[in-house]
Amino acid sequence: MSGRRCGVLGDPIAHSLSPVLHRVGYAELGLDWTYDAHRVPAGGLESFVAGLGPEWRGLSLTMPLKREALALVDRLTDRARLAGAVNTLVLGGDEGERVGDNTDLPGAAAAIRERTTMPLASATILGGGATASSIGLALVDLGVRSVELLVRDEARAGETLEVLRAHPAGIEVRTGVLDATDRVTADIVVSTIPADAQTPELVARCDDVPVVFEALYDPWPTPLAASAADRTLVGGLDLLVHQAVMQFDLFTGLRAPLEAMRQAGRRALAERSAG
Repeated sequence: MSGRRCGVLGDPIAHSLSPVLHRVGYAELGLDWTYDAHRVPAGGLESFVAGLGPEWRGLSLTMPLKREALALVDRLTDRARLAGAVNTLVLGGDEGERVGDNTDLPGAAAAIRERTTMPLASATILGGGATASSIGLALVDLGVRSVELLVRDEARAGETLEVLRAHPAGIEVRTGVLDATDRVTADIVVSTIPADAQTPELVARCDDVPVVFEALYDPWPTPLAASAADRTLVGGLDLLVHQAVMQFDLFTGLRAPLEAMRQAGRRALAERSAG
């Protein structure tokens, strides 16, 4: 198992903490593996994957590649098919098979349940991209049956709306606009939008929601995360660590050292803030 390679792909990618987490995991388990970040813009995934050698074992995929990967795999897991997005590409399986998976779903569910056992029936998600799809599906697994997407352009959320409305649970899905003025009254609010899109007005609309899930980890805290005060806050690092642990397991076949990876992520973020 020595000399294997893995990496995280996306655009932008320089901010990613994934190399920190996975490398610490390798070190803890004594694996002679490497994990690096690679900037791959939209439309570039196919050529990147085609150029990989047999030493490559896995890829973590971020924006804008999660949906692009769907056409490049030999097999999709049920959760990746359900989400219509791949954040994990496992390479070098039987006869070189490429398997597309999505650890954002179970990672999000684990991150939420680590912070709260509160029953969740309704959710408001800020944004409508691939991350919104995955976290939305995770919320359905946790019991949510009513989801509202707050977006700037409903047309750009079409795939996410389709994914959520197709769920076998038959959930209620509706859309609203980010710059409206009505209060958000859900059990949990999830932000998948950039920090600079979190206006004071939008943050104030979410003041009464008991559980706040901020999918970003850098910059931190975002305006929404900073507003959580004594409410339950699920952070982007929580999501990143849990989905990374599951990716680690898939790539290596070994159990990831979750706490060591979490602490490495915290240290790296603290160093960025100090710098």
